[in-house]
Amino acid sequence: MAIESSVAAPLTWPRRHLGKLLLAAGMVLWLVCFTPQSPVLKALLQWSPALAAGFAQNILISLVAIGLGSLLGLLVGALALSPLRLLRLPARIWVQIFRNAPWLVLIYFTTYVFPFEIHIGSTYVSFPDWVKVTIGLALPASANVAEIFRGAIASIPSTQWEAARSLAFSRGQIFCSIILPHCFKRMLPPWMNLYAVITMGTALASLVGVHDVIDTAQIASNTVNMTGFTVVIYLSLLALFFAYCYPISRLTQHLERRYAFY
Repeated sequence: MAIESSVAAPLTWPRRHLGKLLLAAGMVLWLVCFTPQSPVLKALLQWSPALAAGFAQNILISLVAIGLGSLLGLLVGALALSPLRLLRLPARIWVQIFRNAPWLVLIYFTTYVFPFEIHIGSTYVSFPDWVKVTIGLALPASANVAEIFRGAIASIPSTQWEAARSLAFSRGQIFCSIILPHCFKRMLPPWMNLYAVITMGTALASLVGVHDVIDTAQIASNTVNMTGFTVVIYLSLLALFFAYCYPISRLTQHLERRYAFY
């Protein structure tokens, strides 16, 4: 037992202190690369508001995409559990297609398949590119949410159903009052992990003309035209995404441990 614990300790220590190590490395890099009169620092501070606005666009896309994907995914997941084959088959096809389709292909597909504006009555309503990207990310999100929902339902012990039936509950009562509360607890950690992945996937939005943080960084890099600034600005993007997604990952791990025995 002593040998096992001594081997496991070096493996778990970096994981526990990963955030502290990266923060320390970032501070050292900042002190080494920047001085108060550094042109790189001045340019970065000048472009910081634009980067923040672009990152807000990424966050907006990720929130709307996970919202649409969750609603659609719960519907598809419910159909996949239907006793009717006519309803199960389309749901399973949907899951298989959009879980295994490349995200970039879906983004290009939704960008070019939807019109640039919608004709409603006598008015034309613009259909911006960021909405198309959101739909492109919501499609794989819905397939993953449907699979998360199906897995959560399947993980409920059959004794829960049998005990509820013995108390004369109807199928709808069993599902709404007993099964779903347990399912949502089990779905929450993988759902949050999926949201973090979608947030990182919003970096693809710049490829179809969305003015997000990646597009802003490219414009800044071409405008300043300094190699050091280009390196620093993309390191700053890594720090932005890390600072947003790492707490979600940590909270996901905490919830997984908390709900492990539910």
